Amino acid sequence: MVTSDLLGALAARGVTDADDSTLTRALYSADASLYRVVPQAVVRPRHADELLAVLEVARETGVPLTMRGAGTSIAGNAVGPGLVVDCSRHLTAVRSIDPEARTAVVEPGVVQASLQRAAAPYGLRFGPDPSSHTRCTIGGMVGNNACGSRALGYGRTADNVDALTVALGTGEVARLAAGDRGTAGAALTELVAGRLGHVRARFGRFSRQVSGYALEQLLPEHGGRVDRFLVGSEGTLGLVLDATVRLVEDPPARELVLLGYPSMADAADAVPAILALREQGVRLVACEGLDARLVELVRARRAVPDLPAGAGWLFVEVAGAAAAEAAAAGSRVASVAGALGHRSVTDPAEAAALWRIREDGAGLAARSLPTPAHAGWEDAAVPPERLGEWLRRFEELLAAYGLATVPYGHFGDGCLHARIDFSFDEAGRRRFREFLVESAGALVSLGGSLSGEHGDGRARSELLPLMYDETSLALFASAKAICDPDGVLNPGVLVDPAPVDADLRPARPATPGRATLRLTQDAGSLAAAVHRCTGVGTCVATTRAGVMCPSYLATREEKDSTRGRARVLQEALDGSLVRGLADPAVAEALELCLACKACATECPTGVDMAAYKAEVLHRTYAGRRRPRTHLTLGRLPAWLDLLPGPARRLAPLLRRRGPGRLAAWAAGVDPRRSSLCPNPPAPGVRHTNRADGSTVRMTSRTSGCGRTRSPTTSGSARAGRAAAADGRGAARGGHPRAGVLRAHLHQHRAAGAGASLGRGGGGRAGAVRRRQGLGGRAGAVVPGRPARRRRAADGRPAGRAGRRRAADAGRGADRPGMDAPDLTGLTVVAQPHCHHASVLGWDADRALLAASGATVVEVPGCCGLAGDFGMTHYDVSVAVAETRLLPALREHPDAVVLADGLSCRHQVADLAGRPALHLAELFAGGRRAPTAQ
Repeated sequence: MVTSDLLGALAARGVTDADDSTLTRALYSADASLYRVVPQAVVRPRHADELLAVLEVARETGVPLTMRGAGTSIAGNAVGPGLVVDCSRHLTAVRSIDPEARTAVVEPGVVQASLQRAAAPYGLRFGPDPSSHTRCTIGGMVGNNACGSRALGYGRTADNVDALTVALGTGEVARLAAGDRGTAGAALTELVAGRLGHVRARFGRFSRQVSGYALEQLLPEHGGRVDRFLVGSEGTLGLVLDATVRLVEDPPARELVLLGYPSMADAADAVPAILALREQGVRLVACEGLDARLVELVRARRAVPDLPAGAGWLFVEVAGAAAAEAAAAGSRVASVAGALGHRSVTDPAEAAALWRIREDGAGLAARSLPTPAHAGWEDAAVPPERLGEWLRRFEELLAAYGLATVPYGHFGDGCLHARIDFSFDEAGRRRFREFLVESAGALVSLGGSLSGEHGDGRARSELLPLMYDETSLALFASAKAICDPDGVLNPGVLVDPAPVDADLRPARPATPGRATLRLTQDAGSLAAAVHRCTGVGTCVATTRAGVMCPSYLATREEKDSTRGRARVLQEALDGSLVRGLADPAVAEALELCLACKACATECPTGVDMAAYKAEVLHRTYAGRRRPRTHLTLGRLPAWLDLLPGPARRLAPLLRRRGPGRLAAWAAGVDPRRSSLCPNPPAPGVRHTNRADGSTVRMTSRTSGCGRTRSPTTSGSARAGRAAAADGRGAARGGHPRAGVLRAHLHQHRAAGAGASLGRGGGGRAGAVRRRQGLGGRAGAVVPGRPARRRRAADGRPAGRAGRRRAADAGRGADRPGMDAPDLTGLTVVAQPHCHHASVLGWDADRALLAASGATVVEVPGCCGLAGDFGMTHYDVSVAVAETRLLPALREHPDAVVLADGLSCRHQVADLAGRPALHLAELFAGGRRAPTAQ
């Protein structure tokens, strides 16, 4: 059907958010799997009636309809050639929570973590928690019967569904629950009634037999639960309009037991003895397996809590009514585990850090080998007592095919995850298919299931005849015919499947030319670099901490996420939809990237969109005239360095309305911005009250175009003025960082370290030269643009000093000669600069502030200005600031604002009308802060 006619039919039925643009089709052409299928159009229904209208149009026109949850499906069950329907934008309401019945009614686009937040005030939670819980939707969990780490304790999604309202492929809308079946449900029950013995023998043999349709749910002894039968049907039978899910109480006490083993197979061998403890009353919530190689990848990025000796670990979570009961359960686990060593973790923060390693597993595993590793054989499961046997057999198969992996998974359920280093040239494709077929046969011989969670999708549906006999496959086809006789819903999955090697996404890692900027990873290939994105979707989580994708947090548009941008670049370089990097879709996808660098460290696969954007812009404008803002705002620091005197003299003039607007127009600045030099706060002195009743005086201190206020006492004020006088000849007052530089000089001298200004004076704050090294501690207060601390476009800490800074992060407070001032009782709202937090790390600064005794409110996100971005994208800049920064400032109206970044200080002054200090200014002014009287 012609797309314009399709969109017209949707519009005629009131569907308002339907899009067939090149950009949107590229964004939705892939999920987190190996597969790429370009849709005809994407629909984001605003309410259930629109979802019904979309189904009606699909049935009338014969256009396939594929439901998409969070786009994190790794089996290829969320991509399709017709209409792709995304409920995560609008259908996101938690309609009700009944704490007495312990149920919640939710729309299909509700994110699991959002449901958890809504249930938490009642002391309840939704049990299943996939590693993608910060972005996966309940509708998606219903679609693939999601499980997660704690399914051992709480069950799968199917075990936690009490009712569904669904629209079947026939058009029938039914409310399905215990005893409520509807017309199609009655036919399904009758279908199984004729094959009771067969279904009892072959289905539901163990908890993770997820492949195919869950016919066992239709058995009389299971209540003929049609609603639970539809869980895991991958959108091939009907669409979920709403779901009533069961909630459970969180146990009062938990303990995490870490067990170390010589290998992952040895860890698997220990699982049956641990599971046997359930018969003795031990409450096991989770039993996860983790390979040492994944942990080492995390250690390269961040600190990892201590783990017992071993090359593989079990993370076993136990629970109890009280801490003593949980501790006793943990001791029981350790006593039967046969581990090399163990330790127990009760601190929630430490346990969360450990679980985060497991949650990042899919992304980490993709980069755990010398070459990229892929999904494709991802979720195989066996009865837990055979897991060790399966792991050893699996390793033999990998060796026979010359493949490698780093396994991990839900060992308590017998479910193994494995990203494998497949290649996809012609020979690699043949090997891919042969390996899948032989592995499926070996798995089935051990009583296993091709899928232990996440469904079969395009990755495994073709292999189902290796697991099920002809009678079972005929039952699947009959169920499909009852619910979706025209085959409109998610074709190519489960029944009449697409080949496992069709529509593969990473078909060729080639690139039309190597990167022209320095990309130190991926052999300098931009095409290879953008394929780092596997689609796991950490960037589209709205409940996470961190900086990544600040524009996505503001707009909630897929195109503004790291994943969305990577998908468009993949299409531009390797696909056929987006026609090269000059395609307007590329520019639109990159337009709102703030180049914050957070994805380089927060994305599990290390996608560095700031570097990719720089490369694309460099190619785009090579030999061409650049936009005006590239020459004005992009080179503003250079202009200020070259023209410090005129900049100082022009500053008062530019703060006037007329000249300021003219200058803004000439520079390409949004007229709603105050100016390139924000209006300074009113001069004078104000007192900030501490919690103990004492005060800290705030005096205005010139800092280039504007003014900032530093907390000070009379003694430190004299010291600050002396430091300013020492540096005034070189640290010229016309430069935006001059005041910071003077505070930095004072801080060094007060610490007993000689410091002077190198050539070029204070025009470049990074020109400070230290005559006595202060190690990583000094790095915490060195002013300057963090981007200048980078060696390459894709960014690494600059030289030896940068590496020392990273190594010493968090230990700075112990260094002699750099005692933090006493700021006890002072509340500080801290806005870490994006590059500072992402590239160098903010641990040393955090440690310094903790040593000062200040109460620190750390803003976990971007300010929204980001160099010239906020000067030209005013509305989005304000929206980004409203996600975290401005609410924190409103919540703490009397706090001192700490912001090392020039852009951050500008944003605070411009949008909140408050001064903000660099850490050097805060410490230089507060060194002799008064104590309580």
